[in-house]
Amino acid sequence: MLKAAIVGATGYTGWELVSILLCHPKVRPFYLTSDSFAGRSFAEIYPQFRGRCELILEKLDEEKAGACDIIFAALPHGTSLEVVPGLLATGKKVVDLSGDFRLKDAALYPLWYGYEHKHPALLAESVYGLPEQNRAAVSKARLVANPGCYPTSVQLPLIPLLQAGLVETEDIIIDAKSGVSGAGRTPKQPYHFPECAENFKAYKVTGHQHTPEIEQGLSEAAGRQVTLLFTPHLVPMIRGILSTMYLRLKPGVKVEDITALYRKVYADEPFIRLLPEPYLPETKDVSGTNFCDLAFRVDGRTGRLIVVSAIDNLVKGAAGQAVQNMNIMLDLPETAGLM
Repeated sequence: MLKAAIVGATGYTGWELVSILLCHPKVRPFYLTSDSFAGRSFAEIYPQFRGRCELILEKLDEEKAGACDIIFAALPHGTSLEVVPGLLATGKKVVDLSGDFRLKDAALYPLWYGYEHKHPALLAESVYGLPEQNRAAVSKARLVANPGCYPTSVQLPLIPLLQAGLVETEDIIIDAKSGVSGAGRTPKQPYHFPECAENFKAYKVTGHQHTPEIEQGLSEAAGRQVTLLFTPHLVPMIRGILSTMYLRLKPGVKVEDITALYRKVYADEPFIRLLPEPYLPETKDVSGTNFCDLAFRVDGRTGRLIVVSAIDNLVKGAAGQAVQNMNIMLDLPETAGLM
């Protein structure tokens, strides 16, 4: 059985990683770290793991992490930046779940994340871990930047359309809604239950850090710079993302062309489900899974294409996709532990 290290195991993403790996046929959690809970067992922090994962949480020791076959860095933005270089120095492969190695342009980090990037060489080396698009590169990588949850929900439906040239690259509007777990486990007033319950709000309008990540992926697909409008919303539920995307069709593009494209591109992808009419994606249908459900409609009156996708932000949007990347990196069946 292969061994996995999870650095930052007590956040929601770390919890999800442990949960998935306990059911994995080839890999098990072996070394778990936590600054806040070092010396306590994982099952003490998350009692649902009693009798299943009694590993003692430790302060990070790079040598111990390097004794594992794969390392997951499930740390906040800015913290991974300090830790990942040392983890890579152990010679083991790393899947980083923060945003610290997703953007290729280091100059974007002060603008969107509020800090200077200290390791531009690692930015150039890191592979963006969207398996459906970058599978070959992920298989050879030693550092995979796991995509953000919103970018996953947007890029999987839109990249094929832009690659095929079926839609215009201007006036792309993304309206996305996420459950509260996307804000992480650290208590913050806006995500306190009385603040969230029976409430629905937009946040970080024009300033969400996932905007340049989405634009980077869509620009690569289109072969030209794509600038879009992305507005995230907070929904009073624990998990799930529903993204609704509005695009302008190129002249002459028909419904049949889009259907044929999606069927061709995603026919053999185990985690992409194209829903037939009259169905539309719903967050409850993907909760706890690594699936991305997508569907589309064409509004003939306005000439707009409307694409809707749903993912679980903690699984396909984080830990599940990280395990999918791990499977590819370790030459394991890609669906292992995820079905």
